[in-house]
Amino acid sequence: MTPRACASAISLCFIAAAPALAQDAPRSQTLAPVVVTGARFTSDPAMLPIGATVITADEIRRAGAGSVGEAINKIGGVFGRKSLTGSSDYVFDMRGFGSNSSNNMVVVVDGVRMSENELSEAALSTIQIDSVERIEITRGGSSVLYGDGATGGIINIVTKHPGKQGGRGTVYAEVGQLGQRELRASATQSWNGFSLDAGIGAQRSDNYRDNNKFEQNNYHIGAQWALQNGRVGVRLDRANQDYRLAGGLSLAEFHATPRKTNSPNDFASYDSDRLTAFIERRIGAFDLAAELSHREKTAKSTYYRSNGPSNSVYESKQTQFSPRLRHLGQFGDLLNEMVAGIDLIRWNRTTSWMDDSSQKSQAIYLRDEIKFDGPHRARVAAGVRHETFDKDSFTRGQFARTNYDLKQSLNAWDLQGSYDVAPLVNLHAKVGQSYRIATSDENGSTSTGAPLLPQKSRDLELGATVGDSAHSLTARLFRHRLTNEIYYDPTLMQYGANTNLAPTRREGIEIEGKAQLAANWRLSGHLQHVKATFSEGPHAGKTMVLVPKNTVSMRLSWLPNDGQSADVGVQWVDSQRYGGDFSNTCSGQIPSFTTVDARYARKLGAWEFALSGKNLSDKKYFSNAYACNGGIYPSDGRQLKVSARYDF
Repeated sequence: MTPRACASAISLCFIAAAPALAQDAPRSQTLAPVVVTGARFTSDPAMLPIGATVITADEIRRAGAGSVGEAINKIGGVFGRKSLTGSSDYVFDMRGFGSNSSNNMVVVVDGVRMSENELSEAALSTIQIDSVERIEITRGGSSVLYGDGATGGIINIVTKHPGKQGGRGTVYAEVGQLGQRELRASATQSWNGFSLDAGIGAQRSDNYRDNNKFEQNNYHIGAQWALQNGRVGVRLDRANQDYRLAGGLSLAEFHATPRKTNSPNDFASYDSDRLTAFIERRIGAFDLAAELSHREKTAKSTYYRSNGPSNSVYESKQTQFSPRLRHLGQFGDLLNEMVAGIDLIRWNRTTSWMDDSSQKSQAIYLRDEIKFDGPHRARVAAGVRHETFDKDSFTRGQFARTNYDLKQSLNAWDLQGSYDVAPLVNLHAKVGQSYRIATSDENGSTSTGAPLLPQKSRDLELGATVGDSAHSLTARLFRHRLTNEIYYDPTLMQYGANTNLAPTRREGIEIEGKAQLAANWRLSGHLQHVKATFSEGPHAGKTMVLVPKNTVSMRLSWLPNDGQSADVGVQWVDSQRYGGDFSNTCSGQIPSFTTVDARYARKLGAWEFALSGKNLSDKKYFSNAYACNGGIYPSDGRQLKVSARYDF
């Protein structure tokens, strides 16, 4: 499948329907009644972040997504590489940031930042999918509201709120090929302003490759109390993972025996505890909200080499306090929303290799949005953020020393607007500056031995949407011009090092759409075309590594009213440069690939039974590869699963 064919596939399906709808649909046809989180406050769909995508709990269930990562990839159309841990996590890449993509986007759960000062993706598999109310995906620079690392965008996960009275619950069991077993249960109960919710889950999988077994247990419990015009609550989340590490293969090994491992004894573990308290209160025209969260994490690993095992352990702690204030004012047809807030984060880590580090950040932000109603609705928003970082690293023991102790200060800003030029036709534009700073891991191995400079990006987006909640087509043109991009350069020193790159650029187009083809048939699709290049320096004009130029995903859903449902998805990923090919001279590239997944479900009273499959064509492919024709981590082969769900 060529890029042109992929683009045409989406365009023919959605553009054909949209113009007719723009002419015939009444003005009252608007977005479905989904509550969203706008400027870090609960809001109505009219204040949805400009250019954002919302995935609802109903959509997650219809698609049979078994994890938060699967929902973002399958329904949200965000390209992601499967985690090397063997879990259901993905390393998501919004707008072409390659191997550093997880540090160029921010993941937030109920207002609390999961992205950390480390080179690791957010462990979304620790969030039970049944607890998720919606997932909001905002692509592009979002540092005003979310700070460090939000150039590629943000993924905001909102969990379900217990009802005002009564209870509900779910029990889910699944078995499948490759030793897949999963059991999870959740329940909520409310009594006159007080509610409890709890959940437990266990997952086991041998996975596709040898020595890639994965085990996870997770738990959560929460309580909340209703206030006059508000609520207050507390939540505890705990997760434990144990996994085997299959390691990389050469290209010849991949073609001959893709399931093999060259590291049969390597293993690791991950334990995380997160306690969050929150409060929301409305006083007149003011909304007040705050979260206080503390997270502790322990990661262990053992690698066997010719000279024996090498063990490492690190423990990290992160505390976040995020109070904020919103004022809503209605003046005729004009609605004004002003948001001001503070983010205070303290993080520290101790390691078995005696190099410890810490970071404190303090941020203040202000954002104002004006919404005009009338024949041509319009929105204008502007925001600024100032954040300071205090970072240090030191070595303990006999050779104690301070590695670095520095302060960095950064600013972000953005200006956004949208305008309904006609019924069911909206245009939007966004311009701003975002930033990210180097993690402790990156500063620990640099080409100069000194800490890296902050990365800055000038962000631009122009977009248009045609249609309503049943049929719509959105196109976004984007450009990010980066200076001092923080990246691992394999050509530096003997084994590579982290560095500030010469200026780079990401530019391209995103297209997403949905169409109600018939009473029981729905089609949705996403396309991203991105050109990621060096714009100056020794690699000027070269393509960035591990960035597919084109990615396309499409889903077709069948939803009759007799308790049956079916869902089929296709994803195509273009070829990309190997992770070590900065000079673009490698004799080969990571090949393009197409995968197909499907699910059929049948409801019988309170029960739902389903049969699902991933990679149904049993495609042999890979998207993780960190050396020229080597360092390859094969992706999973075909997997069929059956599941049963009981709602009470």
